[in-house]
Amino acid sequence: MTLLNVGSGALMANQIALQTIGNNIANANTEGYSRQTVSMRTNFGQDMGSGYVGNGVSVASIVRNYSALLNRQSNTAGAIQAADLARASSLAQMQEAFAGGESGLGAAINEMLNGFSSVVNAPTDLTARNVVLTRMTELAGRFKSASASLDELDYTNKLQIQNDVTLVNSMASQVAELNGQISRSQAAGLMPNDLLDKRDQLVRDMNQYVQTSQVEGADGTLNLFVGGSQALVLGSTASQLSLSESVQYPGSGQLSLYFNQPGNAPVELTASMVGGGEVAGLLKFNNQDLAEGRNLLGRMAQVISTALNAQQAQGLTLSGTTGSPLFSQTTQMPGYTAIDGVSASVSFVDTRSTANPKPVLDATAYVASDYQVVFGESGKVNLVRMSDGLTRTYDDVAALSAQTVDGLQFNISGSGALNETVLFKPFSSAAATMQALVL
Repeated sequence: MTLLNVGSGALMANQIALQTIGNNIANANTEGYSRQTVSMRTNFGQDMGSGYVGNGVSVASIVRNYSALLNRQSNTAGAIQAADLARASSLAQMQEAFAGGESGLGAAINEMLNGFSSVVNAPTDLTARNVVLTRMTELAGRFKSASASLDELDYTNKLQIQNDVTLVNSMASQVAELNGQISRSQAAGLMPNDLLDKRDQLVRDMNQYVQTSQVEGADGTLNLFVGGSQALVLGSTASQLSLSESVQYPGSGQLSLYFNQPGNAPVELTASMVGGGEVAGLLKFNNQDLAEGRNLLGRMAQVISTALNAQQAQGLTLSGTTGSPLFSQTTQMPGYTAIDGVSASVSFVDTRSTANPKPVLDATAYVASDYQVVFGESGKVNLVRMSDGLTRTYDDVAALSAQTVDGLQFNISGSGALNETVLFKPFSSAAATMQALVL
């Protein structure tokens, strides 16, 4: 009878091993599946007085072939790759706004300048003058079209981030639910391999959108953190993420990710704090790359308007009057800050003329950049050109307003606490508002 028990036990154990092998083969292409191995153990022998007689073999456990270290490294690498791919894809779309060819801005500028050359050669030729006016209107239209393309890209970019955040919140809730199931199974002495695989796959998918760090709990739960230390999933409880404009610069269009935990104020997470994932890449694109694209486009529009208007003012019309401006110009833009009692603006001024008031703007000084004023100690302020990090220090806001930097004058009323900031975007809307004035 004992021999029959040993044989049947061995058959049962090896049948489970074969079933496990078959399960591995069946799930060879299943995403997130971890290969399983049957661990055998010798049954405790029976004491026969003269020694122990073996009682065969049984299954000790079914083990996942899984490395927590490699899994974390894979998640981190995947998050970084997803951020770079999302940012690169958005940059490729933005490049289309600056496309060359006959429909590009360069061709429109050349056609307008060629029209001006014809007017120079035949000043009284009304046909040549009408051609120039038409070319001016076309150029302004192309600047507006390019600006509208960036606005559309901005809209789709924000929509994509919002969709990603919704997916992350959904997956966080699923991980929290699986944590509860896994914890109960392990408490009962069972190892739920399939649930563990499902949870790891969810975490892997989540890292494609937001980079997380993982800490395993003693009860089998997996706690997820974002932004370094914010607990997105803690045991069987999941918090939520949301997307909104930066509270530091209301009205500026800069976006931040917010960590929302019941009973606590939302925590703002910048793109650098998020680290990796598609959300981080799209946030960097929105706050850095798209802002730079708008600045480049706006600076081009502002330079053309300023230079042509200055040249026009030096000449006379056919009736002998001084030439009026050819294009509209941005002369002032607001500053963005959430500091109580502080208002700010940036003005375009002339750095060459000694006349007072200065009549002509200086297009040669413009730099396609946003600017940031950081309040320091003892009332000092630091002006940071964000395109290259160049920093200038002034004794106070009055000293800053008295200076002209890159053809701009920064005006601030009030004062902020240490390290509080004001953001300036002088060129952000110049292309969108450009229009020909002489029709």
